[in-house]
Amino acid sequence: MMSVLVAYIVSVIAFVACDMVWLGIMASRFYRPTLGDIAIQGVNLPPAVLFYMLYPIGLCIFAVMPALKGGSLGTAMLHGALFGFFTYATYDLTNHATLRNWTMSLTLVDVAWGTCLAAIAAAAAFLAASKLAGTV
Repeated sequence: MMSVLVAYIVSVIAFVACDMVWLGIMASRFYRPTLGDIAIQGVNLPPAVLFYMLYPIGLCIFAVMPALKGGSLGTAMLHGALFGFFTYATYDLTNHATLRNWTMSLTLVDVAWGTCLAAIAAAAAFLAASKLAGTV
């Protein structure tokens, strides 16, 4: 049970830290210019915090836990990447279909980022949980 908690905490930290670096660099250079008037100034904190607390739960369930059972960093990264791909694709393709400013380039870049981000966070969580369990 402790390894699951460690996996969750590490996935939250890795996910948030990497995403803050990405958004810190890309928000003003890519997202805001593309989204224009549909982007708000600043961040609406309650839904942002909720997202950053919930997403790693899915990452742990669908990527980290199967990887811990099999003892495979590759499984963590692959399942994390797939989880990121499908979740970000759902979000981005829905936005592309319904929001006038949402472009194909935004969709492709954001899905690629979500895929990489989820793989990184799942790998970090797997490594931390495995180290705690003494399997790495």
